[in-house]
Amino acid sequence: MLKLVLLSNALLFLYYLTSNLIYLFLLITAIVKSTSHQQRLSSMHLENLHLSKFTPPVTVVAPAHNEGGNIVESVAGLLDLDYPMLEVIIVNDGSSDNTLERLTVAYDLRPVHLLYVPEIQTTRVRKLYRSVRDPRLVVVDKESAGTKADAVNAGLNVAGSPYVCIVDADSLLERDSLLRVMSGIFSDPEFSVAAGGIVRVLNGCSVSHGALTHIRMPRNPIEAIQVVEYLRAFLIGREAWGHFNMLPIISGAFGVFRRDLVLRIGGYRAAAIGEDFDLIVRLHRFLRERRMDYHINFIPDPACWTEVPSDLKSLAGQRARWQQGLLNTLWLNRDMLFRRRYGRIGMLILPYMWFFELLAPVIELIGYATIITAALLGILSSTLFFEFLLFGYAFATMISIGGVLLEEITYRRYNDWRDVSRMVIYCFAEHFPYRQMNLYWRLKGLWRYWRGDTAWGELRRKDLSQPPDSSKSSTPETAQAAAR
Repeated sequence: MLKLVLLSNALLFLYYLTSNLIYLFLLITAIVKSTSHQQRLSSMHLENLHLSKFTPPVTVVAPAHNEGGNIVESVAGLLDLDYPMLEVIIVNDGSSDNTLERLTVAYDLRPVHLLYVPEIQTTRVRKLYRSVRDPRLVVVDKESAGTKADAVNAGLNVAGSPYVCIVDADSLLERDSLLRVMSGIFSDPEFSVAAGGIVRVLNGCSVSHGALTHIRMPRNPIEAIQVVEYLRAFLIGREAWGHFNMLPIISGAFGVFRRDLVLRIGGYRAAAIGEDFDLIVRLHRFLRERRMDYHINFIPDPACWTEVPSDLKSLAGQRARWQQGLLNTLWLNRDMLFRRRYGRIGMLILPYMWFFELLAPVIELIGYATIITAALLGILSSTLFFEFLLFGYAFATMISIGGVLLEEITYRRYNDWRDVSRMVIYCFAEHFPYRQMNLYWRLKGLWRYWRGDTAWGELRRKDLSQPPDSSKSSTPETAQAAAR
């Protein structure tokens, strides 16, 4: 018994050390890649892309379910995107509120008889509308299947462009973000099949007519700690994995894809719980099986701002849902593990996702239990406990601080030194007690999946047309400069 407890503690220490060393390697890679990206930006002229006759059309697809409070503001932002050939498709996915009515009044929607070819099967499309005010806007009114995947698939059926940009209807894109993320496609048009941008926390910012007017850290601690979490996940994890062409996910809030490839794999899997992760893994599988050269890229500067949960109940439900989606996709693609056919995807990134993402809460729970047991039995080594704190807490905290500093050195969206100071402070809270709370939510997600409970939880949202108090936030000029 004593030997088992001591062995478990030693393995937990090794697990934390390995996990943090991997993230340290990812941080160094992200810094190098970010530096080269900044050099490329200095020589890249977006106006040339805007004026070039070779710039391909893009269709923005945004599924909307009961988004009446924000939908008009969100659509205004999408239509204002700085891109030469743009189509915007809003999929009203069986909303029971006033989403469709608000769109009809705001944009003077009229029914149209467009040719609708259901290349991907979805629930019934009731009617198609086009805006009289802005013909670039098309609204698809369909019955709900209860999944975002089904709604996006209906938009893909209607889209008429070679590239589609999938966004959430409650998110806001910076005006030049589409042009910037497409620059990642232009840099390697023969092999680039998809690209994603960074997702940032909208909470605490002010919005007017679908555009950011003030950028600042949210005052709510639950929201603020997610700012740090998102920065670390995107600026370190996804930027580094993208550099090695092992990007496992493009956020469903903001990603660009070659439409023909998405159609060839059957669109989004309607039964997928985490449809964004599921799509990218299936794309990797499809392209690897056909031995096609390709690149799925991450571009760190085109930003999408999205509202994150502001209460513990909503946050708990979201994180449990993410863990369910992770398990669902990994389990269905378990045959890719350690198969040379799938290259670095099967040999590296999927094993990493299994061991350091999916099983992490289980391993940590066992580790905490054995540490407490060792302490109660009086056999907990003070040296081991110190090393656990050093490599399991301090090391991880320093990596999060590295993500914040990378943000401030390169992109500087938060210009107030008080906001930056708060981000650094929240780096310490992220690993205690927030990490332990997240552990419980993720375990709950695994348990729900085992029970077959895949129902969506409710996420409370705020009306973006009602900006927060901006007395201490950036000036409009500062916000515009930060958003370029």
